[in-house]
Amino acid sequence: MEKLKFQIRVSSWPEVLEATLYREGQGEPVLFIHGSGPGATGLSNWQLALPELGQDFLCLAPDLVGYGESSHPDPPPQGVRAWMRVWVDQLLALLEALGLKRAHLVGNSLGGAIALHLLMEAPERFGRVVLMGPAGGPFQMTPELDRIWGFYEDPTLATMKNAIRWFAFDEGFVQDRLEGIARMRLEAALRPEVRRSFEAMWPRPRQEVIDQLVVPPSALRRMGHPVLILHGHRDRIVPVETSLYLMEHLPNAHLVLLGRTSHWVQIERAEAFHRLVRSFLKGEL
Repeated sequence: MEKLKFQIRVSSWPEVLEATLYREGQGEPVLFIHGSGPGATGLSNWQLALPELGQDFLCLAPDLVGYGESSHPDPPPQGVRAWMRVWVDQLLALLEALGLKRAHLVGNSLGGAIALHLLMEAPERFGRVVLMGPAGGPFQMTPELDRIWGFYEDPTLATMKNAIRWFAFDEGFVQDRLEGIARMRLEAALRPEVRRSFEAMWPRPRQEVIDQLVVPPSALRRMGHPVLILHGHRDRIVPVETSLYLMEHLPNAHLVLLGRTSHWVQIERAEAFHRLVRSFLKGEL
């Protein structure tokens, strides 16, 4: 797996920013967009998917600006609308830097909302789209998500462990790896620049943040791209209602609900995730 650094200029920020990108495989390009949790990175979200799907596709997994080893603007943008502008500009700039005219999209949670915003802005740049436990539809803030976005109100190893437990339906699934995963994520989250960015993204009142991520029905109805939505039936972070909203308004979408699964479909149900995404991106599903 290659780890690449790019300098990019985005319309929403006066300074040149740096983007970190993980790249695996050959074939049609697929842009993987990670979620919003503290300490999240492209690699932490897609560590299983990149080598597996890299057998068939050119898999690209950036750290979003404000996460991981990508730039952390100082002072940071305030609020998710301002950050969304940065992320959309960043991902389009990455495709330009790589000389890619078109790519498929796979978006997890926040990454699902970003994928939908990319389709609003530059629909011609994208082919097939996979949304996994996506934000972008209306829902009431869950207690688990409120704790995750409020991580820095109590930034401890115990708090990180709880957050990771909520991502899986069966806590025993992560029990053997819980200590290692939590310590790795905590180390990343406690970097001062990471904390500065995160707190600027997810301020209180957090229900307003969710509402600002909602993509209007009129915009969704114009998205004719083939869309596969994957959602854990027992998702404790982003409820299934968001995917039902997207199914109602996207004209060419299909929804797969996975039983006994929470928010980490790509980890907890990795085999099914890889099979479904591979078949869908190849046009076989």
